[in-house]
This record gives sequence, C-alpha cells and structure tokens, in this order.
Amino acid sequence: MVKSKTYRGYGKIFFGLTALVLAASAAYLLVDSKMYNPRLFEFALKLRIPTLLVMMIAAFAIGGASIVFQSIINNRIVTPCLLGMNSMYSLVHTAVVFFVGSGSVIAVNTNLSFAIDLVIMGITATFIYGYLFQKTNHNVLYVLLIGTVLSSFFGSIQSTLVRVMDPNEYDTLLVSLVADFNNVNSGIILFSLLLLAALVFFLRKDLALLDVITLGKDQAINLGVDYDRTVRRLLLGVVLCIAVATAMVGPVSFLGLIIANIARQMLKTYRHIWLIAGAALVGMAAIIAGQLIMEHVFSFAVPISTFITIGGGIYFLYLLLFKKGEC
Repeated sequence: MVKSKTYRGYGKIFFGLTALVLAASAAYLLVDSKMYNPRLFEFALKLRIPTLLVMMIAAFAIGGASIVFQSIINNRIVTPCLLGMNSMYSLVHTAVVFFVGSGSVIAVNTNLSFAIDLVIMGITATFIYGYLFQKTNHNVLYVLLIGTVLSSFFGSIQSTLVRVMDPNEYDTLLVSLVADFNNVNSGIILFSLLLLAALVFFLRKDLALLDVITLGKDQAINLGVDYDRTVRRLLLGVVLCIAVATAMVGPVSFLGLIIANIARQMLKTYRHIWLIAGAALVGMAAIIAGQLIMEHVFSFAVPISTFITIGGGIYFLYLLLFKKGEC
C-alpha cells in the first residue's frame, strides 16, 4: 500500500510538471504568432519549433548530467561546470576567432562550428578525465579539484587572447560566449538527439547502478558493483552530455544546480530514474518560460543566461545557508 501511494504521489508530480511544460510550450509557440494570418503563423512556427526542441534537448542533457554528477560526488551543491566544459567552450570559440577570424568558414558555418566544439570538448575531456581518473587512483574528489584548476587555466588563456584581440572581432565573439536559444541551427537537432540516445543506451547498465553507488564506495563494492569502472563511465557520460548542451546553446553554468535540486526537493527520493526525469521536466519548464519572458516582456534586451545566473546564484546561497544538512 505504501509503495502504490508513493507511485501515485510521483504520478501527480510528473503530471503537474508535464502539464507545466506543455502549457509553457504552447504559450511559447502561440503567443504573438499572428494566428489570424496563415503565412505569418506558419513562419512563426518554423522559427519557434526548432528553438523549442533545442531548449528541451538542452534541459534533458543538463538536468540528467547534473543529477548523475551530484550523485557521483555525493554533494548537492556541485555542478558539472566544475569539470571545465564551459571554460573549454569559451576557449575554443575565442581561439577560432583569434587565429582564423570571425569571417572564416569555421566561425560562420554553424554545423561545422558545432562539430568542432563537440569533437574538441569530447575528445579532450575524455582523454583528460579518463587519464586523470586512473592516475588519481579513481578518486573522484581529485578529479573535481583538477577540473576546477583546468577551468581557471582555460579561462586564463581565453582572457589573454581576448586582451590582444581586435575589438571588432571581440564584438562578434561575445555573441557566441553567451547562452542563446535564438536563431538555433535546426540541422544539429537530429544529430544531438541521436548522440544523446546512443549515450543513454550505452550507459543504461551504469545508470541503473546509481542507486547503489550513492550508498558509498565500500557498500557498492560489497554489493558486487565494479565501482571504479562504473563511476569512470558515468563521469565521461556527464562530460559528453554537458559538451553537447554547451555546444548547442553556449555555457549555462547554474542551470544544472537549479533544476537538479528543485527535482530532488519535489520528489524526495533516491531513485535516479525519477530524479533524472524530474530534473529534465523542471529544466524544460524553466527554460521555455524564461525564453517566453525574455522575448515578450524584455523584447530580447536581456539574455536568458542572465536570469539563470542571477537565480542560480541566489539559489546556491539558499542551499548553502539553509540546506547544509542535506548537501
């Protein structure tokens, strides 16, 4: 009876979150879409549907990666951006503009730019963190510390390039360094979906072991889990998910922290299948609603990343000051 009541409780929460996502999606697609004019309405949908899909994909990738990363580290106030993906993204884009110019094919062609971002971040992160995980005797906290150092290292190089860059080139570069859901490239949507689906498929067995891994290394090993191998594979999966999301929309530092912790507070469970789904839905609702407000209230004057950064910073302080026992 208790189990069925728990499932009913989850059902109500997920029904509410799904309804919220659908309502936000409908509002985003229909508000000021000129429905009285079929041609304008069709044109508006052609612009908005790809953007909506990108927001959903990014929310799923960031939400799922944040839940997994927090469970591996066993801390609720950390985010995957500590692994240096955001800094690496900024460095890659800055280096491209600095060395080959903002008018080059690499910078102008969105498909090529996405592929370069994904390949460089994916290969570099897989090599760095896979190698470091072995060299540190599979100590996750050392990897986290090294990721923080690498973030500062990448940021320092990027700042140096910016200082000596032509001001006109920097103006062009600045647009790509801010998370942006406008003017998305619809050509990368299918590729991103297939990549994330393949990633989830290959990590399905490791994801199923997350409930056991959160008990601690010793307990997980006693229960028959190959802890080091599982954590290494999950950590690389987190890195690739963040690489996909960052390459699609740019760096969104605090989004994972917000949606992962809201999902944990709403569901109050250690079952990761529920937590990942909940974080993805919370992320979709937050991003779509934020984009709607940014477009129709602030008229594109303020990027959505600004709201996420401010809200994330306030929420981080709230968790740190009032939820210390749960972190």
